[in-house]
Amino acid sequence: MNPEKRREIFRRFREANPNPSTELKYRTPYELLVAVVLSAQATDKSVNQASAVLFEKFDTPEKMVKLGIAGLERYIRRIGLYRTKAKNVAALSKILLEEHGGEVPASREALERLPGVGRKTANVVLNTA
Repeated sequence: MNPEKRREIFRRFREANPNPSTELKYRTPYELLVAVVLSAQATDKSVNQASAVLFEKFDTPEKMVKLGIAGLERYIRRIGLYRTKAKNVAALSKILLEEHGGEVPASREALERLPGVGRKTANVVLNTA
């Protein structure tokens, strides 16, 4: 596909849906980031069920780091690959605190350096948050 045709396709996408959204439930960019990381190989429904309870008490990187991996596992046990996802969420929360002032980065490169965040997750966060 040539670049001109690709630009036209994306122009039509933007025209049809100028404000893309997700079915994941979140209130902040941090919650969105965590929800998208949890959604890999899981349904949005299962992520929304787990994250609703989780985000009631642990809605910031600081709180998530204090919760720890084992604590987080208890909240997300129903989501596939929960042990790996718990490690990634705990690690990315710590990095957000140490390197980004507790804020979700606004660049794809910085997002992709976070554990559990690949191109798809970075794109969802950048296009939705």
